[in-house]
Amino acid sequence: MNLDNVIAERPNKTVYRDGDAAVKVFSEDYSKSDILNEALNIARVEQSGINIPGLRAVTMVDGKWAIVYDYVEGKTLAELMAENPDKEDEYLEMFVDIQLSMHAKQAPLLKKLWDKMATKIDASSFDATTRYELRARLSSLPKHHKLCHGDFNPSNVVITNDGTPYILDWAHATQGNASADAARTYMLFCLHGNKELADKYLKLFCLKSDTAKQYVQKWFPIVAASQSVKGNEEEREFLNSWVDVVEYE
Repeated sequence: MNLDNVIAERPNKTVYRDGDAAVKVFSEDYSKSDILNEALNIARVEQSGINIPGLRAVTMVDGKWAIVYDYVEGKTLAELMAENPDKEDEYLEMFVDIQLSMHAKQAPLLKKLWDKMATKIDASSFDATTRYELRARLSSLPKHHKLCHGDFNPSNVVITNDGTPYILDWAHATQGNASADAARTYMLFCLHGNKELADKYLKLFCLKSDTAKQYVQKWFPIVAASQSVKGNEEEREFLNSWVDVVEYE
């Protein structure tokens, strides 16, 4: 296995290209159960029929766990947006269309989004009153079974040379409410300091999915609270400001 060609680096993980394969190597302290769950998510999402890099193996590399999957040649939508700022609206529309095509699929063996959110809320550092209000809001929202990515952003969508989109990184995949997935995407844009693009995204998502903006916004405190559990200190400060269980304007 050749690990000379680094194609991506993230906290606690590095992705290498080895010929027609990609090898994601995790740090030694990374949770084994999270790694195996990610591999299982990939296998289950593959069955939905959408374009994702196929799972090849779960293995050990120099004493570290690794996931091996197909390498997809192309550029991410994040790269295309950065290289062609005049086409940002065109790429954003493509991005939303890809997300909606994903939400049209089901992967019934995935963990349920509602259960994951409830567990994360309970594990958060918020006081008991806030956790109660968040759980009450979560309980009041519909429990759908759509395929949700959980980290859907332009850097996780690769467009091949022939224009075929592939969705990467299924560590946070669940089955649940598409508006929760959209709320997470909106927050990711905001976390990267692009509030203007976040607002354009939300408007486009709601238009194309025929969803009321207020409905997506109901998920903001819930998604923010769940994401604050593993976020770094700077992210937690930002996310905590969203955990205000009042109606958005």
